[in-house]
Amino acid sequence: MTDTLALLKTRRSVKPEQLSGPAPGADDIATMLAIAARVPDHGKLAPWRFILFEGDHREEAGAAIASAYAAKNPEATGDDLVRETGRLARAPLVIAVVSRVTKHPKIPEWEQVLSAGAAAMNLLIAANALGYKASWITEWYAYDKQVMRAFGLDEDEKFAGFVHIGRHDGTVEDRTRPVLDDLVTRFEA
Repeated sequence: MTDTLALLKTRRSVKPEQLSGPAPGADDIATMLAIAARVPDHGKLAPWRFILFEGDHREEAGAAIASAYAAKNPEATGDDLVRETGRLARAPLVIAVVSRVTKHPKIPEWEQVLSAGAAAMNLLIAANALGYKASWITEWYAYDKQVMRAFGLDEDEKFAGFVHIGRHDGTVEDRTRPVLDDLVTRFEA
């Protein structure tokens, strides 16, 4: 089995709170982003973009998340707001993948959204190939309009997810995987 196949067969998501530093350096980040952008893209529209949350800026972004949470949950406690502020500080690096659909007569929205998902998956694979662990998360704030505005999304953009990247020294338990026979059919005319 090639190294690539071994990587794909053994990749596991690691919970953000189980990731530690140091964060990836600039060269590794550039490599991950270049690989993330190398996905099927009908019409060469690049219907995605990336937002990096690094260093102290993770907590600053978390403050925007906590503000949105407080606006929707007036009964929120101080502990609740601390938790929300720390959402993007759980891993040393968080990269948001933003889906942006362009109206096009030949390229449907669905294909563009799938391309953004492929970018997120390539980002996960690239992180793992470089020796990091990662998790693709979409929590409540990924769908919150106030958070979207705070993070600079346009009205026609949505978060495909937040990819949390860091290091993990322990073992990662596998989850139960689907039975392929339950998912695969063969067309026979």
